[in-house]
Amino acid sequence: MRIVALEDDLSQAQLIQKVLAEEGFATDIFYEGSKLIYTLRKEAYDLFILDWEVPGMSGFEVLQWIRSNLGFGVPVIFVTSRTLEEDVITGLQAGADDYLVKPFRPAELIARIRSLLRRVYPERPVSETFTIGPLVIDPARQIITRNGVPAELTKMEFELASLLLSSLGRLVSKSELSHRIWGRDISPQSRTVDTHLSRVRIKLGLRPELGFKLSTVYGLGYRLQTTGDMENGDDGEASGEERGNTDPDWRVSG
Repeated sequence: MRIVALEDDLSQAQLIQKVLAEEGFATDIFYEGSKLIYTLRKEAYDLFILDWEVPGMSGFEVLQWIRSNLGFGVPVIFVTSRTLEEDVITGLQAGADDYLVKPFRPAELIARIRSLLRRVYPERPVSETFTIGPLVIDPARQIITRNGVPAELTKMEFELASLLLSSLGRLVSKSELSHRIWGRDISPQSRTVDTHLSRVRIKLGLRPELGFKLSTVYGLGYRLQTTGDMENGDDGEASGEERGNTDPDWRVSG
C-alpha cells in the first residue's frame, strides 16, 4: 500500500513517516498542496493523510480535488491542529473519512489507518467461492468457470482476475495491483500488466456485450465493472480521465 502525507511541519512529517514505516507502510511526504496535486496527475496512492493548513493550496482544497477527480474510493484522513467542531464537520462532509487532532497518538493513527484499509480494500477469505454473473471464482482450487466451462488461466492470470473481480467497481491502483500480484513495483514503461490484463479479458470474455467493462484510469489504475452497474448509474469513482473501449481488439493501456 502506498500512503501519502501532506504536512508542512518538518517534525510532524518525519514523525508520521517514522510511525508508518515501523508498521511497514511506505509513505511519501509533500509540504505543499499544489505539488501533491501535480504528482497525483501521474501517480496513484492508496490512502491520504492531510494537514489542513499548509502553504498555498490548503489540505481542504486538496481534499476537494481528490473527491472531484479521484472519487470517493480512496480513503482520506485529516491530521490537523484545527480543533473546532465546525471544522471537523466541514472536513467530514467534504469527503474526509476520518479526522484526528494534533498532537496525534501514533497508535491511534495506525489503528485508524488499518481500519480504513480493511474497509476500503477488504480481503476475501482464500477459500470463499463467489459468483459474478456467468463467472464462478473458486480461490481454493484457483479455477474460474464461465457458464460452467473452466477458463484456461495461468496462476498469475487467475490471481489478477480474482483481484479485479473481488474489487468489482473499485479503482485498483497500479501500485496495489503490482504489489499484490507481482510483489514489487512494475515500471510504467513495462507492458507486463497490460499483456496479462489483455489475456484475462479475452479468456474470460470481459467485454461490454458479454456484461463486463474493463477500463483504464490513465496513470492511476484499472477498474472492472458490470454493464448492469453502469446502466443503473453506478459508475464507481470514475474521473474525467477514464476511457472505455468496446472494440474487440482493444488492449488495456497504461
